[in-house]
Formats: sequence, structure tokens, C-alpha cells
Amino acid sequence: MRKNSTSYTSRSSALKYKHPPFLTSGEASTFRRTVYDYYRRCGRRLPWRSRKDPYGILVSEFMLQQTQAERVASFYPLFLKAFPSFRALAHAELREVLRAWQGLGYNRRAVLLQRLSREVIERHAGRLPVSFEELIKLPGIGKATAGALLAFAFNKPAVFIETNIRSVFLHHFFPRQKNVSDEDLLPLVSSALDTKNPRRWYWALMDYGVFLKKRYANPSRRSAHHARQLPFEGSDRQLRGKLTRLLLGRRKVGLTECKKALSCPQARFLRIKEKLRRDGLLLEEDGKLRLP
Repeated sequence: MRKNSTSYTSRSSALKYKHPPFLTSGEASTFRRTVYDYYRRCGRRLPWRSRKDPYGILVSEFMLQQTQAERVASFYPLFLKAFPSFRALAHAELREVLRAWQGLGYNRRAVLLQRLSREVIERHAGRLPVSFEELIKLPGIGKATAGALLAFAFNKPAVFIETNIRSVFLHHFFPRQKNVSDEDLLPLVSSALDTKNPRRWYWALMDYGVFLKKRYANPSRRSAHHARQLPFEGSDRQLRGKLTRLLLGRRKVGLTECKKALSCPQARFLRIKEKLRRDGLLLEEDGKLRLP
């Protein structure tokens, strides 16, 4: 499969659907042909797609939350080398897990991934649950991640939506509407699903969605759930990352030194410190901060 999406021309403008609330079998077949045609020509080669083990798929799903696939691809093999199994991750020091996670951002994901690994070891005999109901009980797993795990780790016909999938269905079935809810999209996602190979179908959908967002004005902006990402530079998120890196380098750091390193007003420093504490990334003892 070729990575270069610019060699593909979408034929979506020629397709007509009478979509609400479900696709007919003929419409679904036509739509799947469009998506698979793109995937055969331009589908991405990503390291987690060569794996079928639930742990490896789980790690990729956590990394891909709010981080682009190309960036994840460079960190993914290194993280799995350091922590090759649920057991290895569960028994590691959080400090080492966070070190391996540096560069991906949103460090809370690493904390939740380790907590999840411990629950899998303690409550599920080291095996990731195969049911939606059990998956969403685990730390850091919502409905979309549970659906993705069922599809990618177990090739089960789960129905879920993420940003690239959302873009595809908005582009094809709601080309002019704004403020479209996922509730309007889910019946279409369900009726379009390739139940014989959900794993490959969702890979194809996501890759096609990436292409559409580059080729056209991002369709996801017309979703009722679209939230514009705030600039990273100067944000609280940037300062939380800076404080986390400071604590990674030393066992304990005094409050005064931490505040000086962040160079921000007292109220903002307290807000950042409290957020890290709630996220499980910081402990305060005797006027000093440290990682848990």
C-alpha cells in the first residue's frame, strides 16, 4: 500500500445517498467500495497494524488519543521494547513509564495505562477483556476506545466513532449541514460496517478520513462535538509538562524552585500543581513535590 494520498482523487461528489437513518445494502456496498478503493491505493503502513496482540493494540490506542499517528509511530516501538507486556508495565516505576512517554504529551494517559495494566493483571488474569461492558470499566477507556479495541484487537464488529471516521461520514452524508451530532452518524456507521473484517474496515475508514481532512476543509469542524484545540505555547498544558520533566530529573524538588522554574503567578502555579495531583502525577510532602 502506498502512503502518498495525493495520488488519489475522491469520487464522493458523484455518489448519491438517501441515508437517514440507515444505508440500504446497495448504498453500503457502494460506500465501502469507495473507502476500500482509497485504502488499496494509499493506505498507511503503521507499526501497530502488524500486531494482533491485545496489549500492543491497547498501547497504540492510548498513544493515539490526541496525538497524530505519524508521531506515535516513532515512540511506539521504543515503549513496547521497554514494557513488552501488561505485567512489565504494571510492575514498572511510574518514573520509568513517564520517561518512556516523554514527547507524546498528555502524560495522564501513561498513568491511566499503567493503572489499567494493573487491573488486567489483578482482575482479569493478565488478559484484556473481550466484552464492551468489561472494557469500559477499565481506567482510561471510554466508549470509543472500547469499540476500537474490540475491532482492532479482536476483529469484532463494534460500532464506534473517532475524529477521522467522523470526517468521512460528515463529508459523504452531511456535506452542507453544521452542528451534526454523533447520534446522527452512528446508524450510518453501523449500517456501513464490513462485519466480515471490521479491523480492516476501520483502518480503511481512518486512512480515508485523514485524506479527506487534507483534501477538503476539515469536515469534523461541522460536528456538534468539534472543539478547537488551544495553542500549546504558553498554555497550562505546556507548564504541566515542564513541571513533570523537572520532577523526572530529581526525586524531590522544593515548591519555591518549582514555581521559579515555571515562572508564573502563584494562582496559576497552584492550579497547575493541583491538576497534576488529581491526574496522579504529583505528590506533595513537607514543602516538596515528587512523582508518586
